[in-house]
Amino acid sequence: MKVVDIADEIYRGMGSPTETSVAAVSYWLRSNIGAMNNHLNTIFGVDDTTLEINYTEENDDGENVVYTLNPEEVAILKQMYTVYDYSNRLRTILGAASYDSVVEISDGGTRIKKVNKSEIGKTLATTKKQEQDQLDKLIHSYKLRESNPRQVAGDDTAEGKFPEPPINRNTSGY
Repeated sequence: MKVVDIADEIYRGMGSPTETSVAAVSYWLRSNIGAMNNHLNTIFGVDDTTLEINYTEENDDGENVVYTLNPEEVAILKQMYTVYDYSNRLRTILGAASYDSVVEISDGGTRIKKVNKSEIGKTLATTKKQEQDQLDKLIHSYKLRESNPRQVAGDDTAEGKFPEPPINRNTSGY
């Protein structure tokens, strides 16, 4: 899947916000493939010619096999961007909150009330934490689904032989 396709899905999913663009989201995706690889223990990269996210591996026959992102990996990338976006919004709100000390003014029957940026910051922080928890669950589920046993020992078709329990020779009862 191409970087720009994922970026477009993210951008449209956010409601096409004016403060960002598909190009900015694409840049973020290209810059954070390594972070996704660290989370998922994968080795994806961006092909410089096609701008697709994939990796190539040689199979047992010596042929190159190209692996592309599956829907679960795309969902994790999207969720990573969502967490990043909330972090940016939170940083912006908290930076602006330090300059707004006046919340409400009233004079001569006129009342002006500013939005309390600290409260908005708390709401954004809560939402960001929920999104981070969702990302952690996606990563955990992905790793669980992709995991394979390291070793399979024994023969499940053969009946096990276990030693007989020792005979208690103490007949006195003590």
